[in-house]
Amino acid sequence: MTTTSLKPEETKQLNPKDGSKQAELQPPSSQEEPASQIAASYFDISFQPNEQVTLNSVLPQIFACVSAASFHFPVGVVVAFSAILIPQLEHERSDIKVTKEETAWIASLVVLVVPVGALITGYLVDKIGRLNTIRLCAVPYIVGWVLIASASTLKMILIGRFLTGFTLAMGPSPAVVYITEVARPDLRGALICTGPFMTSVGMVVIYSLGAVMDWRSVAWISIIFCLGPIILMYIFSPESPAWLLSKGHADKALKSLVYLARNDKQGGLPERQLAEMRKENDQNQSKNNNVFARLGRAVCSPNCYKPFIILICLFTFQQFSGIYITIFYAVTFFQDVGGDFNPYMSTVFIGVVRGLVGLLTSYLLRKFGRRPLFIFSSFGMAVSMAISGYYTRLIALGESESSLIPITCILLYMSFGVTGLMTIPWTMTAELYPLEYRGLAQGMTISVAHVIMFTAVQIYRPMSEALGGAFAVQWLFGGVSLLSIVFVLLFLPETHKKMLSEIQDYFTHNTVYLLRDKNVPTNTNSTATNNNAIV
Repeated sequence: MTTTSLKPEETKQLNPKDGSKQAELQPPSSQEEPASQIAASYFDISFQPNEQVTLNSVLPQIFACVSAASFHFPVGVVVAFSAILIPQLEHERSDIKVTKEETAWIASLVVLVVPVGALITGYLVDKIGRLNTIRLCAVPYIVGWVLIASASTLKMILIGRFLTGFTLAMGPSPAVVYITEVARPDLRGALICTGPFMTSVGMVVIYSLGAVMDWRSVAWISIIFCLGPIILMYIFSPESPAWLLSKGHADKALKSLVYLARNDKQGGLPERQLAEMRKENDQNQSKNNNVFARLGRAVCSPNCYKPFIILICLFTFQQFSGIYITIFYAVTFFQDVGGDFNPYMSTVFIGVVRGLVGLLTSYLLRKFGRRPLFIFSSFGMAVSMAISGYYTRLIALGESESSLIPITCILLYMSFGVTGLMTIPWTMTAELYPLEYRGLAQGMTISVAHVIMFTAVQIYRPMSEALGGAFAVQWLFGGVSLLSIVFVLLFLPETHKKMLSEIQDYFTHNTVYLLRDKNVPTNTNSTATNNNAIV
């Protein structure tokens, strides 16, 4: 790849240790461009296939990305809390009485916030920066937990859940954008997966606390869980260079690049990165980047609307296969299944399994294709739910003694889910879309995905009664998992080790994967070259 170097006079005083202003950097364009549109060149120039990479050279990127992703821990805290709160509120000695319909709102309200919160987050991410958006998330998080912990009425709990729900919108998405813009392409997938792992750790902590403490005490303790991530970001994470450059702060962008490459032995790497990013910024000036103009182009672009439809279908299968229902209603779900086990300890096992398998998934995503992992995951989920539903029915009818088989099957179901159907759709929201529409399309996809999640979580309690019991719900989950295999076989393209330009070319010329044209050449024009990150 051809790169552009700064002139000698533009590289004076580049030592980040001195506090002087960066010398004579050519001023950026006055027209601000969304940072997502100028980040691809940074990916390319920071990743040379033949370069010698050491752990020490990439540690600054790893620490920066993991620190930004650490706000997933409070996300797990918020998600898991309904699982321990609902059964305690339904207990006869609870000081706040609730109905099943009200518990459905307690579980699902945090999800309902995300579609609106995602729109606010999308604006803030480009307005105040990726890291500042995450830090701002701590405000509704803390206020929400104070309301929940001190609640005397159901209304206070619901308002608190609503406010803490902003954590789901304002925490993960900016972190994913930050990692995408900062991390090397060969590390990006694994670093993005650290977020879901931290979510799992947060869930384990809440499930464990809920097994030994009342919900009010857990709520008070939960307030402090946002402090650690904020401290880590201040220590290890510089703001995204792409965002800084888009706001006209070339000197700060260079300092950020120097910090991220401080252990790299290649001379002048930050300067070359900045020069390439600025060249991409100049190329984007000719485009009309008004949000409505971009939306119009996206609706008419097959490499935007096709992946949008595919992702929405995947999220529909994901939600109605029950994977998130099991998390939001963990204790209640295990109580409904029946069996000789402590439902609170079972939820702890779910969190541990989710975390451990999540680490394994980060490795699997680097080694195997998306399609095989999807099929393996969905088939394992279907078999696990079929067996669990069978034994749950026998226990409910009194034809079998209490058994550990259902809990074992549910743990297997969760393990299979994390390896594919639960994890991969979220990671694909970034890689399937072309760079021009990625920020806009990803925000819309995540918003719709959470509307689907809200619907699934909201209808679980009445669905269980309508179908005749927990066993029928489990069989429904298994059936949806099988249907997802058919969809993946027909429509989901393989993106493993594909260049972004290859993915765009696929959607331009194909719709059904099994009928794809294998002879379509890869786009090699200059625009595609700038987008040729390996995914």
